Amino acid sequence: MSSPKTVLITGTSSGIGLATAIGTAREGWTTIATMRDTGKAEALHKAAVEAGVADLVQVKRLDVTDPVGVTACLDEVVAEHGRLDALVNNAGAAQIGTVEQSSVDDVRAAMEVNFFGVVTATRAAMPHLRASNGRVITVSSVGGAVGQPFNEAYCAAKFAVEGFMQSLAPVAATLGVDVCVVEPGAVASEFVANLGLDLPAMLAAAGPYAPALEAYIARTQRSFGNAQTPAEAAAPIIEALTVARPPFRIQTSQWARDFVATSLADLDGSAVRNLTDTWVR
Repeated sequence: MSSPKTVLITGTSSGIGLATAIGTAREGWTTIATMRDTGKAEALHKAAVEAGVADLVQVKRLDVTDPVGVTACLDEVVAEHGRLDALVNNAGAAQIGTVEQSSVDDVRAAMEVNFFGVVTATRAAMPHLRASNGRVITVSSVGGAVGQPFNEAYCAAKFAVEGFMQSLAPVAATLGVDVCVVEPGAVASEFVANLGLDLPAMLAAAGPYAPALEAYIARTQRSFGNAQTPAEAAAPIIEALTVARPPFRIQTSQWARDFVATSLADLDGSAVRNLTDTWVR
């Protein structure tokens, strides 16, 4: 009998990453669920037990901003399981702010996790994925296609991810590796909560940007009130792992498809500007 397929997923302590790890294990994959702080694995362990898949979920520490650690983790996975069939780049971090009030270090930190972390993990995984004819699935965002107010650094990183992966896809395909990006919209998870934002303090410090920031925050809170569940957002990721050949770009809801389509068909940028202008007024 052939050994089960093995997938490594980054950022699995909560949200989409946790739901994806449970979903892949339910599909019979050996699931390497990684996170920067394994002390936060309790929710994943509990979910795996409840789903009856605890024997297929292995938690490992992985910080995507540590290239040496990433390579060591992937080599260890292949040594232990004999193969790596898929990488799901899910780890990420939100960053709220605008350029005049964010430091360059803030922007660099957002790029480090959301872009360079993806590059680091993908680079380390490629030799193993070439050997298995595997695939790279990267959780981007609708913010990888539509620039959004007060998300300049985050959207810049996600735009970079999509350009990187769209450029890699045809090259990787010549060696049997499929590459795709998944674009969720609002997801009811701890992703935004993990920012630990003090909104009154942010507004007090926003100076001339306060009216626009207040309007943006109100609009964002409304959108998260109608958010997908993590399991709903994870379902297309799991499907992309199992279909014969996934498309390059996958949205996780009809709302996300409509939103991304606004940008992809917007040659002069006016449609997106007309839309996002309303978020800050």
